[in-house]
Amino acid sequence: MQTKPTRVRYLIVLMLFAASAFSYGDRVALSIAGISISRDLHLNALKLGYLFSGFSWAYVAGQLPAGGLLDRYGSKRVYGVSIICWSLLALLVGFAGYFPAAIAFTVIFLLRLLSGFAQSPVFPGNGRIVASWFPAAERGTASAIFNASQYFALVLFAPIMGWIAHVSGWKECFWFLGALGFVLAFLWKKVIHGVKSHPRINQLEIDHIERGGGLTNIDLKEGTAQQRPANQLTWSAIRMLLGNRMLVGIYLGQYCITTLTWFFLTWFPVYLSEARHMSIVKVGIMAALPALCGSVGGILGGVASDRLLHAGHSLTFARKLPIVAGMLLAVTMLGCNYTNVQWLVMLLLSFAFFGKGFGALGWTVIADTSPKSLIGINGGLFNLIGNLAGITTPIVIGYIVKQTGSFNGALIFVVATALMAIVAYLPIVGEIKRVDLKLPEPEGGAA
Repeated sequence: MQTKPTRVRYLIVLMLFAASAFSYGDRVALSIAGISISRDLHLNALKLGYLFSGFSWAYVAGQLPAGGLLDRYGSKRVYGVSIICWSLLALLVGFAGYFPAAIAFTVIFLLRLLSGFAQSPVFPGNGRIVASWFPAAERGTASAIFNASQYFALVLFAPIMGWIAHVSGWKECFWFLGALGFVLAFLWKKVIHGVKSHPRINQLEIDHIERGGGLTNIDLKEGTAQQRPANQLTWSAIRMLLGNRMLVGIYLGQYCITTLTWFFLTWFPVYLSEARHMSIVKVGIMAALPALCGSVGGILGGVASDRLLHAGHSLTFARKLPIVAGMLLAVTMLGCNYTNVQWLVMLLLSFAFFGKGFGALGWTVIADTSPKSLIGINGGLFNLIGNLAGITTPIVIGYIVKQTGSFNGALIFVVATALMAIVAYLPIVGEIKRVDLKLPEPEGGAA
């Protein structure tokens, strides 16, 4: 008889970290390759900004359908199909480089649209799995771990992509990622299961998760009647979520924080190349340094939040303090506008990256606050609004750079949104608590 609980949930969050890192790796590939693509396809800053934004148009549009699919068919199945699809599309982006420049731009843009749609279940799925597998007191750390993947993706993939692009060309970057994606899909199938259907878990761990508020029944074993609930993706459900002031504040805060994310994922390598005059190989290496700080900051932010909770502080204080402190630290990037010393620029950007990671607790807050029957849909709506920044940020920065010939205004824009995140979380969000919504009977019309 087993006397100690298993720790399968740690394996689950490690798998979420790996899957999310590969998802972000797909986005990092375009930002590193964008230096070569803009030269090969004769793109100015604004056109490159539109290409960077292509992913997010469909990623945003897919959030609510993805949330509905996750709630209806379960995280393992929907997420697994997502991995296969985005890996195939990465391979196709590489082949699109053989078209003439004008056609190649259009084809790559369309493939990035499809990739965005394919990856739309990733973070709603992460939030849903964490809400299922982790008690409330561990969610901050768990969410911070998978959220830190966005920085680790730069640490891991930026040097690799920079080297591949230098040695072979930008097409090979996407072929490399696509091939690895199919390996990831195989591992996902082996590792991920519902809490109560996982072959390696014991009852003691299940009891520990349930006592702490883990929602262990949202993904029951395949084949049970409960696996396919009535469709909750209705306009009335969305209206109820958007009618809650706390949730709206969280959505707005996520948009502001995600603006910083998309600056680092898209224009940051180009900034190092054009404004700081680094070679593509050096860009890959130097981009990894601030990203490593962001990865460490992301994990420490979740740990700090959970420790504040363990120390007896309120859920509101424990979640808001790291967010506000992190956004204030992110403001340090503004100092880059006032120095030409390369090591100081990298130091300031490393501080900013650390702060952005430390304050990125949005998915933890969503796991804490989502109505139990709408976890997937609320996660989808949260990610939809947050990732509108994936559309606006590349285009706005591209416009600023094209009009001014400088990245100074771009950094001011990014810093302003960090300050707006503080406004969203302090006066707008108020007390952080789980929302209790009583849904009417489905209206028959899906959103």
